[in-house]
Amino acid sequence: MEPKKDHINPDGLFKSPAFSQVVTTQGGGKTIYIGGQNAVNKDLEIIGKADLSKQTEQVMQNLKIALEACGADFGDVVKLNIHLLQGQDAKKGFEVSQKFLGNLSNPPIVTVLFVAALGQPDYLVEIDAIAFVPEN
Repeated sequence: MEPKKDHINPDGLFKSPAFSQVVTTQGGGKTIYIGGQNAVNKDLEIIGKADLSKQTEQVMQNLKIALEACGADFGDVVKLNIHLLQGQDAKKGFEVSQKFLGNLSNPPIVTVLFVAALGQPDYLVEIDAIAFVPEN
């Protein structure tokens, strides 16, 4: 199989001319790279201002939409990078994320970073992901 790379911007996510929401690579399986998701819905509304739990819920929904657009789910995620605004309680975000990841027999690798700021002052969390779907 010849290597292939696709940039995907699913209908359920905000479409930007400046960045892709998802990039997949294929050869022996499909690797899915999902750019940093924040608490913005497809209408560019910030969900859960000043509420880490609500923002984490929106971020995880965005990741789910991106994964499904590529024929994957959270069971295919191999890596999550979580960026939290300094001063946030990581426990609150973890509790929400477990609704999506808690039943996995093989959870993904996770890196959590506390940062001084994110791309917009109202953002409290941003998560990017890598998933892999093997060839059948």
